[in-house]
Amino acid sequence: MIEVTLLGTGSPIPDPDRAGPSTLIRAGGQTFLVDCGRGVQLRLAAAGSGANALTALLLTHLHSDHIADLGDLIITRWISTFTPDPAPFQIIGPPGTAEVVDATLAAFGRDIGYRIAHHADITAPPAIEVHEYTEGVVWDADGVRILAAPTDHRPVAPTIGFRVEHDGASVVLAGDTVPCDSLDELASGAGALVHTAIRHDLVDAMPLQRFRDICDYHSSVEQAADTAARAGVGILILTHYVPSPARGQYEDWRALAATVFDRQIELGDDLHRVQVHPGVCSAR
Repeated sequence: MIEVTLLGTGSPIPDPDRAGPSTLIRAGGQTFLVDCGRGVQLRLAAAGSGANALTALLLTHLHSDHIADLGDLIITRWISTFTPDPAPFQIIGPPGTAEVVDATLAAFGRDIGYRIAHHADITAPPAIEVHEYTEGVVWDADGVRILAAPTDHRPVAPTIGFRVEHDGASVVLAGDTVPCDSLDELASGAGALVHTAIRHDLVDAMPLQRFRDICDYHSSVEQAADTAARAGVGILILTHYVPSPARGQYEDWRALAATVFDRQIELGDDLHRVQVHPGVCSAR
């Protein structure tokens, strides 16, 4: 099975109860972090994991709220890995990812120098391998296969979604996008679709145009549900809520999705966890 944990369900606006966008995927003994928004390491710890336990980091796009903790993640993995000659940290993302990683390492250059000077067993900067894709197979190891496909978050471009497959189970992570044919194809027949969800009805009522602008390039709850229905997925998992629902309001969001998608719908607080099996699922 594949286990999905919503580490961070928040938005660019700081929320005391929600970390920034981030999802943890466990499959076949491997652990993948999809995006690394604000506060992700605290949620990783709460989920019983950590930077040094990650198999790879997958980035859907390079908006600040999806990479806010990239530097902290890289440095923490580096200093909390104690095996000699550790394997490089694998980072997979769209074109532009290498530039962002290089700039992040430069920003932390003094910190890296201090630590090398202080610790005799740290003799080199963080080892990182960056792989840039817009589509195709991006990972295939030990029974886990991951594919990428373009999504539509323009003017942010390029952006990608991921499909994780293991032992007959599959989970698609859409990232930020409006409905598009390439996402429909990526999600076709998947066990679960993890999709961002914007309440267009509430955002459109906000007095500032800058807030209303986000409707241009994010799917509404109903649009996310329609994508899931078209693709024939088994479970729709909503995340990255704008505006953040208060406890007790989840049923309103679920009801909106259910007008379009008549299968299992999952949403909740940070650390909400869903298990996805080939044709069988359970949430807790």
